[in-house]
Amino acid sequence: MLQLSGVVIRAQKNGEMDYDDLESVIVLQRGRPAIFFLNIGTTMTEAVDKIDEIKRIIRKYAIKNYYIHCDAAFLGAFAPFVNQGPNFDFSHGVDSIAISGHKFIGGPIPCGIVLVKRNHRNRIANSVSYVDTMDTTITSSRNGLTPLFLWYSIEKHGIDGLRKRALAAQELAKYTEHHLKEIGCNAWRNKEGLTVVFDCP
Repeated sequence: MLQLSGVVIRAQKNGEMDYDDLESVIVLQRGRPAIFFLNIGTTMTEAVDKIDEIKRIIRKYAIKNYYIHCDAAFLGAFAPFVNQGPNFDFSHGVDSIAISGHKFIGGPIPCGIVLVKRNHRNRIANSVSYVDTMDTTITSSRNGLTPLFLWYSIEKHGIDGLRKRALAAQELAKYTEHHLKEIGCNAWRNKEGLTVVFDCP
């Protein structure tokens, strides 16, 4: 959409970004603005890219113009309910966050939520005369039923219910990892994650 070139950064064995590789790319591109696209819970291993490391590299190379987006599709709705969840919110210097509503929250159809700082949102806002309001979406149209589904799911469970579901899911993942190891499978997971990784049978 933006007609920009992207650079793929290598990943560590656990799926997390390789920060040394990021630094080597930054050294070559340090005079250019940067968009950092971080994963907060990758699809295959639930790895989390560390914002503190990204910010350290930004400071080290004095990058002035940058934007940090966090793809927290899976963990975004889950992380607030567990101890020692990943740091990925606006207070940590993030500019936008994407969260899926059909994963942990349990919306019945695929959907997502994008949270963005107001100053970025205001840059794309356009007045729509026929509804007499400002539109802040890229496509200028969205499904009005999906937010109702999400509202219903959140209301149905409540904050305490979502917290209980999160803790129960963590216990199930811990149980699964333990019992797979017991029968000889090479099972592991990233820091209290829900995704249990094991070798292909």
